[in-house]
Amino acid sequence: MKAQDSAIESTAELLPDTRFGRRATIAVAVTLVLWACAFVAIRVAVAGFSSGGLSLGRLLIASVVMAVAAPFLGVRMPSRSHVVRIVGCGLAGMAGYQVLLNAGERTVSAGTASMVVNSGPVFAALLAFVLLKERITGWGWVGIALGFAGAVTITFAQGATLRPSVDALLVLAAALAQSLYFVVQKPLLSHYSGFEVTCYATWVGTLVMLPVLPDLITELPAADGDSLAALLFLGVGPSAIGYATWAYAQARLPVATVTNTLFLVPFLSIGIGWALLDETIHVLALVGGLIALGGVALSRRGGRRPVR
Repeated sequence: MKAQDSAIESTAELLPDTRFGRRATIAVAVTLVLWACAFVAIRVAVAGFSSGGLSLGRLLIASVVMAVAAPFLGVRMPSRSHVVRIVGCGLAGMAGYQVLLNAGERTVSAGTASMVVNSGPVFAALLAFVLLKERITGWGWVGIALGFAGAVTITFAQGATLRPSVDALLVLAAALAQSLYFVVQKPLLSHYSGFEVTCYATWVGTLVMLPVLPDLITELPAADGDSLAALLFLGVGPSAIGYATWAYAQARLPVATVTNTLFLVPFLSIGIGWALLDETIHVLALVGGLIALGGVALSRRGGRRPVR
């Protein structure tokens, strides 16, 4: 509760009620807390599930919740011309991202994983430069360089020791997969709402992960109560409710303003991981995370100009 109250207070400073409305502010705060808790919940759930089983279980739960909510939120059937791009979103942003993140968090702390993932926008900027032909300003390139340097630094810092980490590289790969998702989904957002795109990607990701269903069926009876609770939370909370509240906020707030609040997620994850799991974070990982987040902020401030 303290973490949630702190998130709401911090978000309120970034999104004053007098300008944007209290409901949108609360929606952002709920999203931040849920997404920060997701990194901690994964650390709990991986004790009882494989990376693939956890991914499929989370996606199945989220898919059911979204299917129930879809008619009430006006989710439409997608156009056939967008199917390939939607499949790409499901492969990269749901199946690929979750499998890699779950695998990496076997040893990577929640706070460290959150810092790596939140360096993703710098990779998204590079992918947008290559795939969408978006121009990057001078400050944007500086921000990308800082973000990359920070992300690499984090991969060499784990817990109370200093060593290269394969699992941290998996989390870095998850950040790259998420960045690809952001770039691939961008053209879709001119035709569909953020929640619609999330529904499409989640349902595709679920279908892609169905081959590991036998593993999930085998793991469910053997999983302990904490792992099962974490799995249920991941599917309902961060995946379904979190994306719904994020879409609600995005529809009512300036994009730059609402996305800048994501800088709070790693610090919430660090605090929640310390409080619930007694996790520690190497000082170099913290420094690398701050460098990466600074690079993200600078790249956003520098902006990107579309080719005319």
